[in-house]
Amino acid sequence: MRKYYYYTVLFFSFMVSYSQNFQGVAYYESKTAANFDFDRGRDIPEDMKKQMEERMKRMLEKTFILTFNSSEANYLEEEKLETPGQEGGRRMFGFMGDSKYYKNILENRYVNQREVFGKVFLIKDTLPKLTWKLESETKKIGNYTCYKASAVKSVDKLDFRSMRPPRRPDNSKDADTTKTSLLDEVTMPKEITIVAWYTPEIPVNMGPDEYNGLPGLILEVNADRTTILCSKIILNPSHKEDIKEPTKGKEVSQQEFNEILTAKMKEMEENFRNGGGRRDGGGRPGRF
Repeated sequence: MRKYYYYTVLFFSFMVSYSQNFQGVAYYESKTAANFDFDRGRDIPEDMKKQMEERMKRMLEKTFILTFNSSEANYLEEEKLETPGQEGGRRMFGFMGDSKYYKNILENRYVNQREVFGKVFLIKDTLPKLTWKLESETKKIGNYTCYKASAVKSVDKLDFRSMRPPRRPDNSKDADTTKTSLLDEVTMPKEITIVAWYTPEIPVNMGPDEYNGLPGLILEVNADRTTILCSKIILNPSHKEDIKEPTKGKEVSQQEFNEILTAKMKEMEENFRNGGGRRDGGGRPGRF
């Protein structure tokens, strides 16, 4: 009896130690299909439109690295050297500043450090909760067998990945003069369907970006026009990275940050109309 008790304690001690030391690194390719009508009611030269399209493409195709253990994760954009002029894609919209995203599954919260026009914000809020429907369909992603799950999600009005150009009659380029703000010119769905593919072979409640809540690591997410696909996984790397919670910036909730950003974008549009700046963010944005 004593020997059984000893081995039981030893087993659970090993499992706790393994859980604490376990770490994985997953690389995700994120692509968003967007069709912005740059020439809506404006006489924009073809070379400028092509330049804007290239900037949009760079902005909508990125690589992210998810560093995770059984309870925490960092989700960061992979750093790449930019050639002269590429930074314009990042500056096309004010809300496209650098991001340092941390989430804690056990405590059901996230911290997102965002830089907007030189000012750093520390967004702290609870993790979005999705009601997943587990399905029986499977497919292979790399060497892993993945299962399908789906959920319906409300759309953040500032999520550029779901922005759509306004509808208008065919062959008409007449601009609606009542739509004076960039936010007024785009349309957004209220809800979108999320399809995720997760693998129980890596039994952690983790996934890219804000996604989690499934009995296995999420390797693919299809959210409206955005696809996030895992391209490489390293389990228990020889060199473990520290999973850090960002601490710099003005602390705000997600709603407070959205309100600040909306006001800032409208201010930029006003400056643009008054000749005080460019719509791509090149002009002075003013002060927060």
